[in-house]
Amino acid sequence: MLPVKVVVRALLPVVILCFLGNGASAQLEQSTLFRDTTVRGDSIFPTYPNTTSGEFTPGKGFSLVKTKIATLNLSIYAMVRYLNQMPGKQTWQDHLGRDREFTGRNDFHWHRAMLWFSGQLFTPKLTYVATVWSVMTTQQTLVYGNIQYRFNKNFTLAAGIMPNISVRSMQGPFPFYLSTDRTMGEESLRAGFTNGITLKGEIVPRLNYALFLGNNLSTLGVQAAKLTRTLSKGVGLTWMPTTGEYGPRGGLIDFENHKEVSTRFGMSYTHDRDNRFNNTGQPSPDNTQVRMTDGVLFFETGALADGVTVQEANYDMIAFDLGVKYKGFNAQAEIYNRVLSKFDTDGPVPINRIQDVGYSLQLSHMVVPKILNVYVIHSYFFDEFKRHPWELGGGVNVYPFKSRSWRLNGQLHHVYKSSAGGTFGLYTAGQTGTTVTIGTDILL
Repeated sequence: MLPVKVVVRALLPVVILCFLGNGASAQLEQSTLFRDTTVRGDSIFPTYPNTTSGEFTPGKGFSLVKTKIATLNLSIYAMVRYLNQMPGKQTWQDHLGRDREFTGRNDFHWHRAMLWFSGQLFTPKLTYVATVWSVMTTQQTLVYGNIQYRFNKNFTLAAGIMPNISVRSMQGPFPFYLSTDRTMGEESLRAGFTNGITLKGEIVPRLNYALFLGNNLSTLGVQAAKLTRTLSKGVGLTWMPTTGEYGPRGGLIDFENHKEVSTRFGMSYTHDRDNRFNNTGQPSPDNTQVRMTDGVLFFETGALADGVTVQEANYDMIAFDLGVKYKGFNAQAEIYNRVLSKFDTDGPVPINRIQDVGYSLQLSHMVVPKILNVYVIHSYFFDEFKRHPWELGGGVNVYPFKSRSWRLNGQLHHVYKSSAGGTFGLYTAGQTGTTVTIGTDILL
């Protein structure tokens, strides 16, 4: 006969799993099929809080623990997609006229998954988020988060991984983009995410601010020992004069079918003295955030002149955005102005300042309320090198259960001399051709 301790040890995990499973099943039945699990707050009269970044804002999720001291909630985002960039092979020229090779992707990927563990400690004013983040296309998996304390509606202080406030998409809408990722206009010039502190709140009713101080433009691939003593600085303003809200996360689809015109005006600005974060003897920089409008990494050896490397430069980015929602329609426009200047190089370069101006336009309509959305996207650049990259495309979103919790997306767009690159998004540097993407994502 087995000892009692052995039996208890064997059965205890099963009992715990059954207990958690019953609780999770009950919550799943209540929250997925007929309620929008992406919205936090009262299920009948939901509120749409302003957030500084959707990547760090969980969905409704599942409550795992609630005590007098603390709470713990689990929320999940996941996305899988097919991406086909055409033509498969292509030779293109950078701004110096050098030939480079383009190889278009044609693949399926479980692209991105995020697990948010969030809650409050001692008081609702003190909240935390710990995120497990994985992107299979870049083979990256990280655990990061932030801690926030809300003094009042005017002041909330947060510390941890935060967004540099450089474009509209860094201030909340993820994952409520029109497609499964950003447009070329947003992706080409924006800053990234880094460790820092944010102060945010309401200035006056319907006017909100965010101030940011961080380590650099992007923390990905950059070790603490390689950081310089300069810090990135950012400020964002959001004004919503008509209704005081712009839907959950400020998303780019009027899923709510606003009966009154909802408007959003925004401004984003980031400055940083940025660095390549490895010595000039290595052609490929650790800093892969900054690209020029020909798609070439700014800090790679030879970017501005053969054999010459930029070690440091100023990055200044300002963007203005305008959004309107009404009866299922959404119009979103944004203007970008980025300046790279004061180059520190190991040899002569033909220019010491690069200014790129561009815009993006995104229009969408809920053709069938809560079920079918159609949209068009467009981006264009008046860039320093006079290459004028642009894109034009469109797509559809289908919500089978009338909820954002599950979405099907298909998009077709044509790009000319792509200024965005990398395997994280929908673009590869230098591409002139058509891209097809079909994906599905969930947010619980």
